[in-house]
Amino acid sequence: MADVTLVCGAGGALGSALVAAFLARGDRVVATDRHGGAPGAEIASLRREAVDLTLPDEVESLWERLEEQGDRPRWLVNAVGGFRPGTVAGTEPEEVRLVHDLNLGTAWWSCRAAARRMDAGGAIVNVSSRAALGGGAGSAAYSVAKAGVVRLTEVLAAELADRRVRVNVILPSLIDTAANRASRSAAQMDRAVAPGDIAAVAAFLCSDAAAAVTGAAIPVYGWA
Repeated sequence: MADVTLVCGAGGALGSALVAAFLARGDRVVATDRHGGAPGAEIASLRREAVDLTLPDEVESLWERLEEQGDRPRWLVNAVGGFRPGTVAGTEPEEVRLVHDLNLGTAWWSCRAAARRMDAGGAIVNVSSRAALGGGAGSAAYSVAKAGVVRLTEVLAAELADRRVRVNVILPSLIDTAANRASRSAAQMDRAVAPGDIAAVAAFLCSDAAAAVTGAAIPVYGWA
């Protein structure tokens, strides 16, 4: 029977690349975001779910449905995220909550659900950001939230070590997407990393070939 991979945040460029990578190797993929996961043609091995991943009750309900229907994930990739600029002094409380819910909360609730259910030999991959390692001016809420994803990964890796469930985090820098191409110079985008290259790292971490890798924060910067 094919492994089940749950991709959280499957609607964007990176999410779509993740779905494609896991489908290509023969997994059954559950693709989730608020609008029902990755768009595209109907594929028997692709299941789309519309879930607000910022809400813990909706995340729990998703995992319960998957279990009841025989689709318990072996692999989980948390790729939800979004950048909002702002300084510490200038960012309003509502914006801070939004950025933290989107970038840290979504990973937390999915990790929480997985930690309660995932069997030995499974793996979780979170997607953080290079910004987690050094907060620049004007990226206050985002940098703090992404740093939280790294700490969450480290803590959960320690908590699940006895069960032999691995937890790792990928740190992209500039990703080659249509939105970034519209807002960046050609020189900047020449150093960007393709979504498929990041997806390939996630697929490796969600494989038996990476059985000895857990608690790691892996940079995927390219030349950015």
